[in-house]
Amino acid sequence: MAEPIRNKRPDLTAPTPQNTPASNAPISSHAQQPGVSSIKEEDIDRAAAASIFAQNPKLVQMIQGRLGSLIGRSSGYIESLPTPVRRRVAGLRAIQKDHSKLEAEFQEEVLQLEKKYFAKFTPLYEKRAEIVNGNAEPTEEQVKAGDDTENHQLQGEGANTESAPKDAETPENVNGIPEFWLSAMKNQVTLAEMITDRDEAALKHLTDVRMEYLDKPGFRLIFDFRPNEFFNNKSITKTYFYQNESGYGGDFIYDHAEGDKIDWLPGKDLTVRVEAKKQRNKTTKQTRIVKKTVPTESFFNFFSPPKPPSDEEDGEEDEAVSDIEERLELDYQLGEDIKEKLIPRAVDWFTGEALAYEEVEDDDLEPGDFEDDDEDDEDDMSEDHDDEEDSDEDDDSGKPKQEAAECKQS
Repeated sequence: MAEPIRNKRPDLTAPTPQNTPASNAPISSHAQQPGVSSIKEEDIDRAAAASIFAQNPKLVQMIQGRLGSLIGRSSGYIESLPTPVRRRVAGLRAIQKDHSKLEAEFQEEVLQLEKKYFAKFTPLYEKRAEIVNGNAEPTEEQVKAGDDTENHQLQGEGANTESAPKDAETPENVNGIPEFWLSAMKNQVTLAEMITDRDEAALKHLTDVRMEYLDKPGFRLIFDFRPNEFFNNKSITKTYFYQNESGYGGDFIYDHAEGDKIDWLPGKDLTVRVEAKKQRNKTTKQTRIVKKTVPTESFFNFFSPPKPPSDEEDGEEDEAVSDIEERLELDYQLGEDIKEKLIPRAVDWFTGEALAYEEVEDDDLEPGDFEDDDEDDEDDMSEDHDDEEDSDEDDDSGKPKQEAAECKQS
């Protein structure tokens, strides 16, 4: 399906003699690289400049802020053109406006077409859910068609198509397809990175992942669960909203997302963990255990999306704002992946066949992109051990304890 809804920034004036871009244009990952490397004076100059900027991040922020203030400002180039030429430029702008109107109409019609076919897809999704949850069995025609497809793929790979021996320990009365959605999500790379071992116990109860379009541009993701020991919610939703005005090219612009509040059962909140720390009284030398609840990584943080920076924060050039923008972009991309990849082809993610069509290819990765982090793990373990030993020493000496040590996350 076409993907008319994109996470695009508002219209910015393209680089011309009368304005200056705030940052370099993005370089495509498929950009052609030179066949023979060469070293030139300008390359050395660039390397020296890069070194200076790397050592002075505040200088980079200052330059970016200055360049950003120049976007859209006229340098007088257009105004200096002869009157007949300026009239022609104005005429071209009018034509461009008409083109933009047609682009907006095109994107709106694409959205309506998506909704039309989504209504046709919905009955198929409902049949899928019935089979996954054991409420129905596939017809003989469906089984035969699925087997033919699987056998054809196996033969193409030169695999043995003979039936494998059945595991004697596998029960015959399995209901539906256990852990269907958990397995599918763990095969989807961006989602797998969010799922912790603790999350899996809750996601095993996931019965369906659905979506629906809003009356206005936007969509809602719906996660259905069977009763479980973690929360009371039967469904947990997350809604993505778009701005009222279309962006450059008529595309819809992502505005913000809202997630349901999860009604966690006592002591079952997977988005936090309890840290227990031993403290010793300086006078009586008695010890006590202090427990503190701290946030932790979890897939269920997906339902508490980051909030866009306010107007005041947006004007600040600092790492905090940049971090929020990166989290917003990642959050939106995760929603798009669930909407455009996971839901339409859930069975392909469950079997792992969808991985063959992912854009990331091993050929694009260099050996230097990976490193053995066993030493880092050992260092981390050593640091944790040292912190625990230092804790009692600080209490005995009366020195204030480090707050960072209390908030240290695993």
